[in-house]
Amino acid sequence: MTELYQHFRKEEHEFVDAVLEWQGQVLNQYSPKLTDFLDPREQEIVHTIIGSEGDVKVSFFGGYEGAERKRALLFPSYYEPSEEDYELELFEVKYASKFVTLEHRHVLGTLMSVGLRRSKYGDIIAGEERIQFIVAREMSSFVKMNILKMGKTSVALQTKPLSSVMDNKEELELKETTVSSLRLDAVLSSIHNISRQKVQTLINGGHAKVNWKTLEQPSFECNEGDTLSLKGHGRARVVSINGKTKKEKWRITVGKLK
Repeated sequence: MTELYQHFRKEEHEFVDAVLEWQGQVLNQYSPKLTDFLDPREQEIVHTIIGSEGDVKVSFFGGYEGAERKRALLFPSYYEPSEEDYELELFEVKYASKFVTLEHRHVLGTLMSVGLRRSKYGDIIAGEERIQFIVAREMSSFVKMNILKMGKTSVALQTKPLSSVMDNKEELELKETTVSSLRLDAVLSSIHNISRQKVQTLINGGHAKVNWKTLEQPSFECNEGDTLSLKGHGRARVVSINGKTKKEKWRITVGKLK
């Protein structure tokens, strides 16, 4: 068991324990186990632990192909899962789109304000004048009843079939930069063009996330593929680490989410 934990960061061990518990439930009860929505890193952990061999299998679905946040279904090897097993509800936000602009952050802020955890919500898909989001079906009535405004804008939530989900292409604005080290504070400072001291204050205050987990260590070393977010400044990804310059600085390619 100790060997298993070596594959994961310390802050992920609690989630690893939860996955092992889900696996045990499926084995003992011979019935599927549906999780809340998982971010990509959590999905990776589940897939690593459950694997594709053995008596318990796992599949993921977030409402459409390419979804970022997905529910996992752990099931006995003889079970054949269907789309209905994931219990997803798609809402479209109806509002005066000609007069008001609603963005991803407005929607997320409202969703979080009604007292549910982020894990009850899937992706938020924001177009120019249309917004949709996916929610765990067991919470859909509660969400519909409690969300009547987003910011100062009156809204109505309309249930839609999953087949009508909007296209949600992630666009990254790429740039190459050099950093003195791969420390989280150095990388975020370079990405967002703000002082390292300010970044350290934000990290220490719990306003930074790496791979969807809050991290309060400015000295944390970033890896290729890490997704970084800083409150008030959006999300970015370490696309590649391209080696060192003659002055011993790291050359990296980063992408900011548009």
